[in-house]
Amino acid sequence: MAKIYYVGDWAVLMGPLFAETPFNYTWKGTEIYNYGTWLKEALESSGEHEVNSVPSWEFYKLGPGQYEQVLAEYDLIIFSDVESKNFQLAPSFFDRAKFGKEQLSFPDRVRLTVEAVHSGKPMMFLGGWLSFNGECGKGGWGRTGLKEILPVRCLDVEDLRESTEGYRAQAAVVDHPFFEGLDLNEMPLILGYNIVQPREGCQVLARWQGENDPMLAAGRFGNGRVLAYTSDPAPHWGCNFVYWKHYNRFWLNACNWLLGRLDSKRGA
Repeated sequence: MAKIYYVGDWAVLMGPLFAETPFNYTWKGTEIYNYGTWLKEALESSGEHEVNSVPSWEFYKLGPGQYEQVLAEYDLIIFSDVESKNFQLAPSFFDRAKFGKEQLSFPDRVRLTVEAVHSGKPMMFLGGWLSFNGECGKGGWGRTGLKEILPVRCLDVEDLRESTEGYRAQAAVVDHPFFEGLDLNEMPLILGYNIVQPREGCQVLARWQGENDPMLAAGRFGNGRVLAYTSDPAPHWGCNFVYWKHYNRFWLNACNWLLGRLDSKRGA
């Protein structure tokens, strides 16, 4: 059984906020949402994969040596809506009690991620407001060493493209093993995606119809395979997608291709 470490697609709702007097503002209610439920269940639907779905704040709080343990223990890593600061910063940088008492330095999670891929660790990078370059550039993947292992090139500006009418996908390499049992013409409307550019030496497997922007791209870096899907596996962009009858197959194919379980075909 393959073990998958899936970071992101969680949120905390605080509120509503009540102003009961000019001097009293009260938060009432706290809810935690795991929008990664759909992808986790899809990947576990075959009984061949076990998924550990963790919020980005848990990834951020990993102590020295813990991410290295994750990379050693899991067969596949997924990042979705995980802005680059989660890789670049550590909570102890903001612990004033340690200032001046020790030199604060921690293992670079960007470097560890890049090295893991080159050593053969497969990874998926999925879209969202905090993915690729993201909203107002908050994603920031292209401004870090992660760009070395992304099968697409990030923009230098906000990359969100959204429409209430939605977008449809179209396969660009129809004989790729990813599309085994899938017809992207049947894929439901997607309400937004991250605009990225093709990367030389990598393969655009599918595009967004009418826009020609990459929807799905694959690449090999050293011994590792990487897949980029430029929209969200969860709502709101994916609020139709998660109810598609082939949603499970889409993600199982992605996982199995990354793990080398699908037969190789042209460009695989």
